[in-house]
Formats: sequence, C-alpha cells, structure tokens
Amino acid sequence: MSSPVILIYSDDQSVRASLVSALGSRIAADLPAHTIVEFATGPALRAYVDGKNPVSLFILDGEAVPEGGMGIARQLKDEVYNCPPVLLITGRVEDGWLASWSRAEDALSHPIDPFVVAHKAGQLLRSRLALSDLA
Repeated sequence: MSSPVILIYSDDQSVRASLVSALGSRIAADLPAHTIVEFATGPALRAYVDGKNPVSLFILDGEAVPEGGMGIARQLKDEVYNCPPVLLITGRVEDGWLASWSRAEDALSHPIDPFVVAHKAGQLLRSRLALSDLA
C-alpha cells in the first residue's frame, strides 16, 4: 500500500502549521504513515490536482482568502472523478450548513482542536482507504 496523501489548503501559514502538527506523521496506529502536501493558493492546488497527483484526503480552510475552501470543495466534488473526502474548516460552528453546500464529508470550526482534526481526518482516511482496497 502506498502512503496516503493529505492535501492541506489555507492561505494562513499558521493554520497549515496547526494542521500539520495535529496530523503528525501518522494519525492513528491502525493507519499507515502519510505524506502531507500544503497549498496557500487555489490555483496551485488545482494545478496539483489537475496533474493527476494522488490525494487521499483534502483538508480545506473555508476562511482562506481570496478563495475560500468551501468553493474549492464544491468545485473538486463537481470536477474530480471519485473525489477523495473533504474535511472543511469553517469560521464558526453555525457555518456547518455551508459545509453541506460545499459537499464536504465532514467539518470542524476554528479554532483548530488538534484532537478533533486527528479524529475526523482518521475517520475519513479510513473510509477512503477501505474503498481503495475494494477496487
């Protein structure tokens, strides 16, 4: 099995650093070590995805500017065949409906809780890896 790839998108370097720290090199004992790729801009993220580079999980910051992760999530779900799961970070708990609009599989809100990030990312990664084992 190849190493899962977790793609993190946020224009804020401190948000990306918090996520990288929360995920470590291995989310849980039952999951393989993963690789993290980080993006600060939507165009760079799209170029990576359009290049058919592997992604197992997207973690997108809905508060990123000038292009929020919610719109990117919806675009990915529309345009990427068998799109990997998306974990969306919203500004407030009340913004959960926007995560639904974006078609993200799960969401959490700022401030970033490392335990919540690891738990939710682990669940989504397990579901993605289980699907790839069936293929």
